[in-house]
Amino acid sequence: MFITAQFDSGNIEVIEANNADNIQLAIRNDNQSDFYQWFHFKLYGEPGVEHVMKITNAGQSAYPDGWKDYSALASYDRENWFRVPTEYNGKELIIRHSPDQESVYYAYFTPYSYERHQDLIQWAQQSIECQHVLLGPTLDGRDMNLLVIGEPDEQKNKIWVTARQHPGESMAEWFIEGMLSRLLDDEDGTARKLLENNVFYVVPNMNPDGSVRGHLRTNAVGVNLNREWAEPSLEKSPEVYYVLNAMQETGVDFYLDVHGDEALPYNFLAGCEGVPSYNDEMHQVGEKFKQILLSITPEFQVEYGYEVDKPGEANLTVASNAVSERFNCLAFTLEMPFKDNANLPDVDFGWSANRSQQFGADVLSAIYGIANSLRS
Repeated sequence: MFITAQFDSGNIEVIEANNADNIQLAIRNDNQSDFYQWFHFKLYGEPGVEHVMKITNAGQSAYPDGWKDYSALASYDRENWFRVPTEYNGKELIIRHSPDQESVYYAYFTPYSYERHQDLIQWAQQSIECQHVLLGPTLDGRDMNLLVIGEPDEQKNKIWVTARQHPGESMAEWFIEGMLSRLLDDEDGTARKLLENNVFYVVPNMNPDGSVRGHLRTNAVGVNLNREWAEPSLEKSPEVYYVLNAMQETGVDFYLDVHGDEALPYNFLAGCEGVPSYNDEMHQVGEKFKQILLSITPEFQVEYGYEVDKPGEANLTVASNAVSERFNCLAFTLEMPFKDNANLPDVDFGWSANRSQQFGADVLSAIYGIANSLRS
């Protein structure tokens, strides 16, 4: 038996792996940070034998409530991921699985590799509607990529979408892939109509360093990018620095920041109600956006989510709040589950990469429904 995490987004430490029925593991902290929860590792074991893998430090992870009713993902080919029996006893996360093949991967959620990210960027730039902009290098020297979709024009709405500020929330980039697949489809009527009067500025991965390093929540130097939007710096948070500068050049009329939530088994939106400049017009357009999305897909709901900030009490270091206040625009944080959508459960796959992609495509219809209301 052999366990390794020496690959893109890998994260696990082996404490003991002598017997299949008692494998002791631990998740590694994000670099220079106390955050941890993302895991991704490969097991070489005996087919047909139950392997009992105990993540011993799960109870001290960033979001221990995330383990309740959670099931880990497994894959033999790294393309098809399925849920395996998992339990949480308050201290350990215990994964039980009898592999059918000699080697199998396990992960907190379906990984979105850096190679796939690069493929996505290169695929998108093949479209006549898409311009690929290099914003600058990360602290580890990786590319910060921006995709500009549609012909820029001062009279058009500027719609910004960013994803994966928290690198372990890989469902966010699957969402972006689904959204881009529809937006760049020249036979999709909604996409074609949208691009007549709107320009999309899309950052598929805000945190490529953390993604490759196998981090849950931070960049290469342990900085939570979604708390850097008040005063980003090239030394600590160049990713936010570049994107905010680009926003300043273009302006923003609508902003969507895509995430995943460890604990809540639902898709939901968190708005910018607490920013000082929030007004009735923003509220009305925001409610319209939610109602359209509710009518489009049963994957979305509005009953469960975060507590709404009181007027004037928003945290302006958070992306959606900071952008809303700076550009006087409607902004949302969109959250998807690591577990399953409790309103539409799938025992075999839970919330998945495929469902994230479809949700990304569906959200375009909701944006279409409010696009004409973004500028009064």
